[in-house]
Amino acid sequence: MLRRESWGFVIGSLLFGIAAVPGYAQLVGVDADNITYFVGSLFFTAAAFIALRLSGRPVPGDESEKVERFDWWAATIQFVGTVLFNLSTGIAMVSGLTAVQSDRWVWRPDVFGSAAFLIASGLAVVATTETDKLWDPHARNWRSTWLNMVGSIAFGISAIAAFVYPSTGDIRLPVDRRVGERCRS
Repeated sequence: MLRRESWGFVIGSLLFGIAAVPGYAQLVGVDADNITYFVGSLFFTAAAFIALRLSGRPVPGDESEKVERFDWWAATIQFVGTVLFNLSTGIAMVSGLTAVQSDRWVWRPDVFGSAAFLIASGLAVVATTETDKLWDPHARNWRSTWLNMVGSIAFGISAIAAFVYPSTGDIRLPVDRRVGERCRS
C-alpha cells in the first residue's frame, strides 16, 4: 500500500503523463494542456507538504539523528522543488511569452525544481538506507523512496529535453535524433 503522500505524487505524475502524450495538446488545446500540467503540479506540492508535515520533526539540530536530518532536508527540498514546478507550470499558461521570458520564468524554475527533486531523492535514499537495507523491496519506505527517485530522474530528463534556445526560440532536439544525424553524415 502506498503512503498517503504518495497518492498526490501518483496523481500529479498521471496528469503530467497525460499532458505529455503526443497529440493531447492538439486534442484539447494548448491552454487545457497547460492547465493539466499546472493541476498536476498542485498535487505534487500538496503531497510534498504532507511529506514535510509527516516528517514530524522540527528543524534538525545537533541533537538530531543523522536519519532525521536527512529525512527532514529531503522533505524540505522536495517541497521547494514542487513550489518551483507551480511557478513554471503557472507561468507557462501565460500566452505570448518570448523565448527569453520562457527561459527565465518557465524553464529555469523547472530545471531548478528537477534538481531539487534529485537532491531530495538522494537524501531520502540515504535516510532510508540508514534504517533499512539498500535493497529491501519488502520495506514500505524502500519502495516509496525508490519510486520517488525514478520520478525525479524522469523530471530531470524532461527538464533538459524541454530546453528552448532563447536566442532562436528553437526547442532542443532530442539526443537520439542528433546522434542519428551525425551517424548518417
